[in-house]
Amino acid sequence: MQKHDQDYIRRKNKKIVFQIIRSESPISRADIARTTKMSPTTISRIVQELIDQGFVKEMELQSMSTPGRRAILLELDQTSVLTVGIELDKSSFKIGIVDFEGRIIHIRNFKREAGISPDESMVQISQELQTIIEQQKIDSNKIIGIGIGIPGLVNLENGVVILSAQLGWNDIDVVAKMKVLTGFEVAIDNELKVKALAEYSYGGVKGTTRTAIIGFGSGVGSALVIDGKIYRGDTNSAGEIGHTIVDPNGVQCECGKVGCLQTYIAENSLIIEANKVTPISSLDELFEKHQEGQLWANTIIDRAIAYIGITIANVISVYNPGTVVVSGNLVEKYAEIRSTIEQNELQKYVWKPLQNSYRLVVSSLGSNGVVIGASLLAQNEFLNIEI
Repeated sequence: MQKHDQDYIRRKNKKIVFQIIRSESPISRADIARTTKMSPTTISRIVQELIDQGFVKEMELQSMSTPGRRAILLELDQTSVLTVGIELDKSSFKIGIVDFEGRIIHIRNFKREAGISPDESMVQISQELQTIIEQQKIDSNKIIGIGIGIPGLVNLENGVVILSAQLGWNDIDVVAKMKVLTGFEVAIDNELKVKALAEYSYGGVKGTTRTAIIGFGSGVGSALVIDGKIYRGDTNSAGEIGHTIVDPNGVQCECGKVGCLQTYIAENSLIIEANKVTPISSLDELFEKHQEGQLWANTIIDRAIAYIGITIANVISVYNPGTVVVSGNLVEKYAEIRSTIEQNELQKYVWKPLQNSYRLVVSSLGSNGVVIGASLLAQNEFLNIEI
């Protein structure tokens, strides 16, 4: 066998062992050998390499089969690798430091000023990240990269934001600029797609075969995960349901078109509609008026509920998912809205043959899902276990 073939097999075996430890830990060397059919000698060599690199550590447990003897098991060293997850939205951004297993070590939310330029936004983000690293005494040598989740269309290959209607960004080379500003490797993707990655890897739908996630926030979007892979379409724009037309005579959307779905559901659109009647600055205020029985507030909320139900029903009809994950303040924060959607709207709008084909769940990661997913994106892109 030629040397490059041997090297390929060695790298492949190492990745297999690493993934088993990652998904099955704590686990013994003997169990890894049985699972992989590799020899104990090969397993011991690979494990020692992973220990030397700091990715894996040993732990002792009392052996159940041999009293008095301790079993040596293997697990990931959670703090050996850190990634930064960033969620960038219309009026705010979040920065999180995340460990090897998707746990947030530190997270902070920042206000994003209206009208701020892309360059100014990226400078602000890089400065706040540096402040967090210094204040929290984070070992920057452990940070392997930054992941960014952003609303809109993203070119994965070159890291360019093609269009973000919420941010007002067009053809912005985020990856190149952020690499210069931070000194770290950078990856970027659509926010719903990275959140779907997090829900599948760490959330309540881990291991499902076909899952759709729908986000109702500053915009409206969806993503489909099939056997752990995000369905992207030819241009990574699959799932942009917020810009499907539901009323050609409707109001103008941020994207420039008229009658987009998100103009009836997005948080800012609801607040704008409310302000035609009375000054309102948040969803909480709007919902308070709804609970008070204000007719105008009821009209806005009831219409939003109907369109949310239609959105979910359409996703079910198009993708036929086994699980639908809904996220965003409208469905996570307000139980009354969620209950109405589940008990009434879906019964009205889901095609009858599909009514019992799915389960509807609320995001288990909540408002931190994009940060966790963005950090996982960076880990997938930049983690190198090879010596």
